[in-house]
Amino acid sequence: MASREHRYAVAVEWTGNTGSGTDGYGSYSRDHLLTTPGKPRIEGSSDPAFRGDPTRWNPEEMLVGALAACHQLWYLHLCASAGIRVLAYRDAATGVMTENADGSGQFAEVTLRPEVTIGAQDNIEHARALHEEASRLCFIARSVRFPIKHAPVIVTE
Repeated sequence: MASREHRYAVAVEWTGNTGSGTDGYGSYSRDHLLTTPGKPRIEGSSDPAFRGDPTRWNPEEMLVGALAACHQLWYLHLCASAGIRVLAYRDAATGVMTENADGSGQFAEVTLRPEVTIGAQDNIEHARALHEEASRLCFIARSVRFPIKHAPVIVTE
């Protein structure tokens, strides 16, 4: 199959001007909205460590969520193709970001912890191995520069 290109457009609008713009580091809210036509808006902010609203999604959480969701979608696809019947899937993904002395930072790692229930007749070892394949194929995982670890738990019904 030839390469195909997919494009994504998301608008980000800062909604945190409390009246004086960015007069000082503490003078503005980090609140913003992410929108795209036809979908619910996402209320965002920065991490609370950086004066953000803890009730809103921050970019770091969205990155961890994007990795977990991408892995899940590939895993479900691979299981369906392999004849493994997934009955339940949940993930308690975590990420570790390090902050540098100059205020910059980067993710050091993300760990996915999918808990998967498969049919009683399905092969647990094959189901476990498909996590590696899902990781290899995931668009988001292939786009980051830090390790993505996996600690899957597979059980039968």
